[in-house]
Amino acid sequence: MPHPIHRVARFDIVGPYTLSVTFTDGTTQEIDFRPVLHGALFGPLRDLEVFNAVVLDQEVGTLTWPNGADFDPATLHEWPAACAELAARAQAWTEPTPNGPQANTRMEPTRR
Repeated sequence: MPHPIHRVARFDIVGPYTLSVTFTDGTTQEIDFRPVLHGALFGPLRDLEVFNAVVLDQEVGTLTWPNGADFDPATLHEWPAACAELAARAQAWTEPTPNGPQANTRMEPTRR
């Protein structure tokens, strides 16, 4: 069974840590990223100046930040269904410590 490929077409910053994301299929999600801004990769995005430096990577069709953080566009497209699980997982991510271990921060919902 084919599965759709979602790509971000555009976005607008609509509030602190909140983006309105429009996809190539015409759907739009308003996403508040605050619940998932934890860990070595996404924690730095709690700095609003860093968060607002988001850009659209046209090549892969997703949002990216200067520190290398990004989200799978399928995850963004399905955010209402994925948000609670991602937020729960994000709470377990450790912040970076000098020379310490770092948790996996990959932002994909668990497939069942």
